[in-house]
Amino acid sequence: MRELHIRRLGRVPYEPTWHAMREQTLARAGEAGAHASDELWLVEHPPVFTQGQAGKPEHLLRDIGIPIVAIDRGGQITYHGPGQVVVYLLLDLQRRQLKVRELVNRIEQAVINFLDEYGVVGGRRDGAPGVYVENAKVAALGLRVRNGCCYHGVSLNVDMDLSPFAAINPCGYEGLAVTQLKDLGVNLTPLAAGEGLLAHLQKQLEISHG
Repeated sequence: MRELHIRRLGRVPYEPTWHAMREQTLARAGEAGAHASDELWLVEHPPVFTQGQAGKPEHLLRDIGIPIVAIDRGGQITYHGPGQVVVYLLLDLQRRQLKVRELVNRIEQAVINFLDEYGVVGGRRDGAPGVYVENAKVAALGLRVRNGCCYHGVSLNVDMDLSPFAAINPCGYEGLAVTQLKDLGVNLTPLAAGEGLLAHLQKQLEISHG
């Protein structure tokens, strides 16, 4: 299977990053795209709320001065900010023989396996993509698929200010608790956590189909 190309972009503004991965995905259409590399982008973002395609405005409970960006992934509203790591997955699903549901499962499993390294038990919720520790969400997930290729990805709360989550219904769920690695007793820098998550994502994406 074709090797994954890793891009470590550091802390970058949300909108230009979104536009870049969307444009790269659109450029993969056709014969030329068959030779394009699959990529994982590791980033952090300055504070921003992102609202998915089916997002409802009422899930923003109050204006706290953080910009809101309406985007083209699935799902509702979530928060990105410093101390949270995000991995964007720019993959040719057809080439990897992956269905979207299987990819979501593998991304969640990568997070669960990463948490397990530090003695933290993560799990899934039916109908609510992401990874949870007890009743609190530690990782959020959203994807967009175009022409058999995906972009967007997964965010993991590491060591951040969680208070902006109180201004929204996270991922559209009223009263949903959120947590982070620091509060779970895992003392990693965002950079170290990001590298660990990348390693587990690579392992999951290397699993042979079927």
